[in-house]
Amino acid sequence: VNNNLHLYSALRLFMVDNGADDWRIAMTYERIFFICLELLVCAIHPIPGHYIFTWTARLAFTYTTSEADADVDIILSIPMFLRLYLITRVMLLHSKLFTDASSRSIGALNKINFNTRFVMKTLMTICPGTVLLVFSISSWIIAAWTVRVCERYHDKQEVTSNFLGAMWLISITFLSIGYGDMVPHTYCGKGVCLLTGIMGAGCTALVVAVVARKLELTKAEKHVHNFMMDTQLSKRVKNAAANVLRETWLIYKYTKLVKKIDHAKVRKHQRKFLQAIHHGTHSLCLSPSRPQTQNVMYDILSELQEKNEDLEKRIVTLENKLDTLTVSLQTLPGLIAHAIGQQQRDLFENHMHRFKQVTYSSERSWTPTRRRRSPSTAPHTSSDSS
Repeated sequence: VNNNLHLYSALRLFMVDNGADDWRIAMTYERIFFICLELLVCAIHPIPGHYIFTWTARLAFTYTTSEADADVDIILSIPMFLRLYLITRVMLLHSKLFTDASSRSIGALNKINFNTRFVMKTLMTICPGTVLLVFSISSWIIAAWTVRVCERYHDKQEVTSNFLGAMWLISITFLSIGYGDMVPHTYCGKGVCLLTGIMGAGCTALVVAVVARKLELTKAEKHVHNFMMDTQLSKRVKNAAANVLRETWLIYKYTKLVKKIDHAKVRKHQRKFLQAIHHGTHSLCLSPSRPQTQNVMYDILSELQEKNEDLEKRIVTLENKLDTLTVSLQTLPGLIAHAIGQQQRDLFENHMHRFKQVTYSSERSWTPTRRRRSPSTAPHTSSDSS
């Protein structure tokens, strides 16, 4: 029931976050696989009744076959430890990060999914030692109990079938020591020891990482350490510079201000002069301010390079625009000539059309007048007079 409620809540949250209308949108193949796996883990349970099967194993030292009647409940009881994943779910549901509305709002804005992995990472950041200690002790006890259950039917000497003996076997396997005084006989015990060795290697690596992180200097401690080292190195540089000046004066003294040159003393002071120069340059190289200056110079050069690249991009864009403008200017005279010619043709056609209209209207007005004047203006003939 709890698993179904958790699944229903997860589906509802997915639908609300993504604005989905159908719950089947949230059912991906991965989610379906984990749901089936969770149902399978929760369905494993010992069957009511007393059922026995014959368990055959090969003893480690004598290499003889051992047979024993074992309960079926062993096969169904050991996988029930897989239900311990529910502890992480309880930690998630009762975590302040999960229950705090402000934390969830900030996580939603940054697209952070508050799941078990995020809670475990947070705990490993806040209290890594406690988490590793609880996980190691819990794994140690569970593995010891599992080995005792697997080995009690075939351990005639009651070495690994005893709980303390099983804890000793798991501890030396967890720490990758393996004295060889105790060994499992069954494949079940061997598998548990194999998983214990893998978990031990992982926990050892995590412990090393946690210890290395704890041994690191904090930011304030690093500043103090760098300041002290810088002070000491500056003193060394000053001493080296003073030694260089002293040896320079002594070399000048024993070569120019004496009547007879002592070559042994001159060589001695020349060696000291070179040593002082070497110590001074070495101290300058070890100065903490030198890497800081290099970092500042690197940042400045990176910024200048970015600005240069941006400027080059702008120049290329400007050149492309200038090329486009040049092509447009080259085609502009032809366009202007074409436009002027088109306007002239249109103007000529308009004038011709108007001229035709005027001519046609004048012809129409002149023809009726001529017809009206023709009878009166005709000459008289002899027949008309008679």
